[in-house]
Amino acid sequence: MHISTSPAFKENAHQALANAGLQRALARSGPSFIARRAAAVAALPEFETLRDTARDIKNHALANLDFYLEAYEAKVQAAGGVVHWCSDADEARAAVLAICQRVGAKTVTKGKSMIGEEIAINDHLERHGITPVETDLGEYIIQLRHELPSHIIAPAFHLNMEDWEEAFRKAHTDLPADRTFAERRDVLVEARTKLRSKFLAADVGITGANFLIAETGSSVIVTNEGNGDLTQTLPRVHIVLASIEKCVPTLEDATSLLRVLARSATGQDFSVYTTFSTGVRRPGDLDGPEEYHVVLIDNGRSAMFGTDFQEMLRCIRCAACMNHCPVYGAVGGHAYGWVYPGPMGAVLTPSLIGVEKAGHLPNASTFCGKCESVCPVRIPLPKLMRHWREREFERHLTPGAMRRGLAFWGFFARRPGLYRLATRVAAFGLGLLGRRKGRFGRLPLAGGWTEGRDMPAPEGETFFARYAKAQRAGLV
Repeated sequence: MHISTSPAFKENAHQALANAGLQRALARSGPSFIARRAAAVAALPEFETLRDTARDIKNHALANLDFYLEAYEAKVQAAGGVVHWCSDADEARAAVLAICQRVGAKTVTKGKSMIGEEIAINDHLERHGITPVETDLGEYIIQLRHELPSHIIAPAFHLNMEDWEEAFRKAHTDLPADRTFAERRDVLVEARTKLRSKFLAADVGITGANFLIAETGSSVIVTNEGNGDLTQTLPRVHIVLASIEKCVPTLEDATSLLRVLARSATGQDFSVYTTFSTGVRRPGDLDGPEEYHVVLIDNGRSAMFGTDFQEMLRCIRCAACMNHCPVYGAVGGHAYGWVYPGPMGAVLTPSLIGVEKAGHLPNASTFCGKCESVCPVRIPLPKLMRHWREREFERHLTPGAMRRGLAFWGFFARRPGLYRLATRVAAFGLGLLGRRKGRFGRLPLAGGWTEGRDMPAPEGETFFARYAKAQRAGLV
């Protein structure tokens, strides 16, 4: 797996805040996701009901996941495919490599796949002499730049046009040096030109899966580019990488989830391409693979069942939570230090790599609740982050000063009478200090504040006057 820099979240965030290019990209792209989702939701009166339906579908699937996974495997086999059960990333990488080596693959085209990032399949294939080529436009540019995705649906969310131009000029040295990159279309045309031959030459195509359908043995991918279809139909071998929680019972369930997925992710009613793949090419089919493999990956998911974090397995990877998160909007995705950023990553990452490595992430939240309010499957993300904070505290992973402060507050909070007395004494002391200074705004402040930075004199009734009135009324 990728080496996590999550323990350095604070340093990562500091660097992100000082990165002018990143800040420009975040300011440009972030608001558009929010506006498009709001418009899509407003146009669908039953959206909130659909969210309830989506939550219930995922809860039912998770409660009966063993049954549906076995049913899914049986349908895949009936359609001529093979399911490879992998308990961890090592087994998954080995399964993919074995398939590629058996068919003599030299080049592999690949669609966007977060589970592929999680198991670092590209690095593994390269180490064994197989060239993986990312075909999603965003994934392609970050592969050229040797970076991880910064967003789960928009991998190159952190880049500006000059970054694209720099990477393309550096990588595509066979193209005319005087070509221009005046608009996004220039980038698309050049990428399409370079990738066309890769699609045709690939021995194996690898895709992810948004859903696996137990009823039919189908995998579903949701994209806005044609690369996904070309990746899974042109090569003679198609490998699907999917984590176990992607399985849903029926076609109807999948289509219900699709109705909330695109609207939550990109503000579309449906994505441009929503592709269902079922098994190998049949006699009479015009295209399709000769071999169809599903590499089904656990990698820590089963350990989440029956815990406080099982609800996180409902996630359908729409990215609405990070699109609306003020912390993600300030520092971007790379600051989180692993594959999954934003609020969903703040819950999922500690579950998969341990709170010891990812303990900062659940604390990287304002707890404004926006992530939960927009989640299409109603995952209570703030609650789950609180659970991780509790685990962090229990294991003495939080800084000593914070633990002492919380212990001090907890001592008084468990003793209401003492708490009221202490707050009255503190308020009385501040009142005396304020009267000595003449006004509250002139209190000496920490951090080297000067007279010019002091708060202005309060207008109207002061806090202490209101507090005294509340005391007389018996409210405190």
